[in-house]
Amino acid sequence: MKNKKLALFAAAAALTLLSLHGAHAQKKYDTGASDTEIKIGNVEAYSGPASAYGVIGKTEEAYFKMINDQGGINGRKINWISYDDGYSPPKTVEQVRKLIESDEVFLVFNALGTPTQTAVQKYHNAKKVPQLFLATGASKWNDPKGFPWTMGFQPSYRVEARIFAKYILQAKPDAKVAIFYANDDFGKDYVAGIKEIFGEKASSLIVAEESYETTEPSIDSHIVKLKGTGANVLVNISTPKFAAQAIKKIAELEWKPMHVMTDVSISIGAVMKPAGLDASEGVLSATYLKDASDPQWKDDEGMKKFMAFIDKYMPGANVSGYAAAQTLVQTLKQCGDELTRENVMKQAASLKGFAPDTLIPGIKVNTGPNDFAPIEQLKMIRFKAGQWELFGDIISAETGG
Repeated sequence: MKNKKLALFAAAAALTLLSLHGAHAQKKYDTGASDTEIKIGNVEAYSGPASAYGVIGKTEEAYFKMINDQGGINGRKINWISYDDGYSPPKTVEQVRKLIESDEVFLVFNALGTPTQTAVQKYHNAKKVPQLFLATGASKWNDPKGFPWTMGFQPSYRVEARIFAKYILQAKPDAKVAIFYANDDFGKDYVAGIKEIFGEKASSLIVAEESYETTEPSIDSHIVKLKGTGANVLVNISTPKFAAQAIKKIAELEWKPMHVMTDVSISIGAVMKPAGLDASEGVLSATYLKDASDPQWKDDEGMKKFMAFIDKYMPGANVSGYAAAQTLVQTLKQCGDELTRENVMKQAASLKGFAPDTLIPGIKVNTGPNDFAPIEQLKMIRFKAGQWELFGDIISAETGG
């Protein structure tokens, strides 16, 4: 009997040891993560030509402060380290190296800019440090085989172009399309996306492709030339300064095509007002984010949370920075106690139907092991009476969607 009791005691002790060992075994950390904190790195254009985007980094800092005030993520506080790269690729390389090699961050999150992030993409992937949820619309961030440590966030330029092409096919069956685009990766991404959806009809639908250089002082002559083609649809893939010039010139020429414009240039203050609100009337674009200044969202639950965040943590916060930060928090929550860089990428590629507060209802974050493009849906918008209004159904970028 005594031996039996001893044997049972020994078995119980062994079981306790095993369960303790199991509890320890479940916690796994890479550099930058521990029982108490997760170090998140970021580079942002707080100065230089793209400094208007600095508000994104500030919004994320405030969002993580709110999360820390609420107890952190699975009990761990976020240690946010963000540096200014002035939107200059050499500076980006220097700051990202500092984050990874000196600060020893767990990952770099929502870093801004296509040229700047291209400069560090190979470095990130060689070091196996996540370059996660980038704040740039290039489609090349969706390449899980070539760059498994890089993932974008916002809809890519190609996704937006595919959605524009779908809308044109549906709304204008007799379309004669003129494409006006910046002669760079940004512009060419759009042209490729449009042609992917038009398919074999592209040669009959597209009557003109006209590119411009960002060094040109004026693009008026291009617009005159495009009017002369007889096109009844203009797809305008230009940055804000040139988008404003195009809207103004189209109005002067009394040309009335269906005018579809990249969401890069939908700022009312930077584009529509300088072009003239009357001239801008009827311009089309697409979006995935709620507009914080639009009264239609006043009773929306997600927007109520965003407004409460603005009131308490950051007046003037940015809706896209908020959505990206919320998505990172969800990804880190899904990691549980296995805070390895590999698991972070695995969880980032396992987001299903996640709906951040500031996304338009019905648009969701979805990823997979072979799909590193989190947002691939948009809703069309029309400029009317001095503001953008949503219309129609949500359009998905998939060929069949």
